[in-house]
This record gives sequence, C-alpha cells and structure tokens, in this order.
Amino acid sequence: MRLSSAQLAPLRLEGFRNLFFATLGSSVGTLLAAVALAIDVKDRTSGSPHSGLWVFAVLVVEFLPTIFVGLLLGPLLDRLDRRSLMIAADVLRVGVFVALPFATDAAMVVGLALVAGLAAGFFRPAVYAGVPNLVPEADLPAANALLQGIENVSWAVGPLVGGVLTAAAGPSAAYAVNAASFVVSIALVVQIPSRLLQSERALSRGHWRDLGDGFGAALRSPSMRAVLVAWGIASLAAGGANVTEIFLAKNTFSAGDFGYGLLYGAMGVGLVLGSFCSAVALSRYGVARVYGAGIAVMAAGYLGTAASPEVWVAAACCVVAGLGNGIAIACNALLVQRGTFDLLRGRALTFVMSATYVLVGIGEGLGGLFVHRTGARWIWAGGGGALLVAALAGSLLARHLGGEAASEAEVGREATPVTAG
Repeated sequence: MRLSSAQLAPLRLEGFRNLFFATLGSSVGTLLAAVALAIDVKDRTSGSPHSGLWVFAVLVVEFLPTIFVGLLLGPLLDRLDRRSLMIAADVLRVGVFVALPFATDAAMVVGLALVAGLAAGFFRPAVYAGVPNLVPEADLPAANALLQGIENVSWAVGPLVGGVLTAAAGPSAAYAVNAASFVVSIALVVQIPSRLLQSERALSRGHWRDLGDGFGAALRSPSMRAVLVAWGIASLAAGGANVTEIFLAKNTFSAGDFGYGLLYGAMGVGLVLGSFCSAVALSRYGVARVYGAGIAVMAAGYLGTAASPEVWVAAACCVVAGLGNGIAIACNALLVQRGTFDLLRGRALTFVMSATYVLVGIGEGLGGLFVHRTGARWIWAGGGGALLVAALAGSLLARHLGGEAASEAEVGREATPVTAG
C-alpha cells in the first residue's frame, strides 16, 4: 500500500519521527515475545486441565496493570514528565525480558509478564497523550494512522517470526530480541524534547480529586462515551478470541505453533491495512459511518474464522477481522484524543483504556473457562455476534458528533482543567 504525502506528513517532524521508529522497534519485539509467552506457559502446563486458565493468566497480566494505572495512577501521566515515564518503562521492560529465560516455572513467567505489563501501562498512554502535542491538529488523524499502522505491522511480522523462532530456538530467543528492542526505543525517545510531548504539567488538587477530574472529563465527553460503550462490547468479544486463538490453531486446526503464529500474524496484516486506510476513510465519510462499519467488518471476520474448515481459510478471515479492528482502533484514538485537553488527557485516556481492558479481561476469563467445554469455534462465533451489537451501538452514539470527534473547545466548556487548589 502506497501512502500519500499527506498521510506521511507527520514524519517530517523529528519528534514524531523518533516516536514512530521507537514504536516500530519495541512493538515488533513485544508481539514476537507475546507469542513466546503464550507458548512457554502452555508448554509448561501441558496436560493440566487448567492450561487454558494459565494461558489466560499470561495474557491478562500484559494489560491488567494498565487497568490499575488508569483507575488509580492516571494523574501521574499529567503531573510527571511523560518522556521520563516512557524511558523508565522501557528500562524496566529490558530487565524483565533479560530475566525471563531464567524463570523456573509458569508462575514466575506470569509474574515477570505482570511487571512488563505495569511498564506498558505507563508507556502507551503517555505516547498517545503526547501525540496531539507533537503534530498539528490537521495532521492528527494521519499521525494516529502511522503510529497505529506501525504497531500493527508488528502484529503481521512479530507473531509469525515469534512462532517460527520459538519452535526453532525456544522462548528465550524471542525474549532476547524483545529486550534489545526496548534498548533501541530508549535511544530514540531520549532524543525527543520533553516540551514536545507535554504542553504543561497539571498541578495537583489532591490525588483523588485529580482522579475524579479525569473520570468526569471522560464521562462528560460524547466522543469518549461512544468509545466506552461500543468498544467495551467489542472488548468482550476480543478477549474471548485472544485466549482461545492458540487452542483454535493447535487443537481445532492441528496447525501447531506455526499455525498460532499464522493466525496472530494474519490479524496483524488486517490491522495494518485498516490503520493505513483509516485516515482517508475518516476524511471522506466521518467518524460515525467509519466507526460502525469498522466494527461490523471485524464481526464478519470473527464469524468467518469460526466457520473455517482449516487454518489457511481461518487466516484469511483473520485478515478481514484485523482490517475492521484497525479502522475501529483509529477511530477510538481520534475520539479519545479530541475528547479533552492536554492537562486532563493522560488520566482521561487511561480511564477509557482501563474500562475497556477490564472487559477484555472478563472476555479472556470466560474464554479460558469455557474453551474446553464448547470449543474455540463457538467462542469466536459468539464474539462475532457481540461485535454486530457493538457496531450498531458505535454508529448510533457517534452519529451525534456530526461526523467528527468532539473538539477541544467543546469539551473545554464541559470540563474544568486541573489547577492549583
């Protein structure tokens, strides 16, 4: 896919360019290691009737700390220097993936993954809270598309390589590659001036009042409410699919580790296509139409995967699911970023992320609990049905935004910025 000069415009800015390549390096390593973590835990618990729950555990701890950060520590993203938070998060993740090859059992693997998840809980919100300060308003959809597109390239490349690498050399090789990717990320992020990621730091009115300000800003914003409802429903479906994907590949299709990497990577190919198409689609059709349509395409992919006769057909359907997912995620980012101003953006964004991650976790828990009773196919089919409901909800809620996300000025009239008490 060839991108236009307008879609590539944010890369002319050095600060965004460094963030873009830092995201590329760390995302490829992270997704490669995510496959290795799931395979590592599944192999360590092979033969156990609770194997599905162990896989659920290692998946859920990758984002569970993000929920904790969003619900309890979100104000730190507005009060502390965002660049320093990002660098500290990367340093912590280097240590985790250096230590993982020495883990002695599945519980230790899950524990170390939990620490890495805590670091990610600060890093990713800091990135997306800072992007609107790095680029002009007109370039924000293109910047989101590029940043998410390169993350999604990682879905296409990382899992496939991770499956092959883990099958050939074991999980330790994947862990080493991921540790190196975070070192590269640190080297790039440190070159971005702090002022380019944060217009000013919020002054605290007390931790709990700061949290309340962020929650209130998210709930008052029509654009954020659309994400909370529509993507909340979609997150339940995605959670069930996440935890059962490895069982779909290895048990249902008998495709082994390579099959799991193939399905994971196919979803990534679709995510890349969806991300890079999103900016053009949003400019032509507006967020209301694009949001609902993206989730509906995602539903079609899930239903097709559930009905697939073998892994290659399922992989093609996963591309379709990823396409819709990528478009919807781009809409989510734009809706949330424009839903409030910089002084509250970090905590409001983490609150929305936390709420949807809670539902991902519930979906993964249900998937891990029922995969041995119903089979992975039925869980994917149920997810497709839930996504159809989410598509309808997204279309109905986003239509009131007039085709665009709420502007900062509109939200500014509703929310009160954090000032010294």
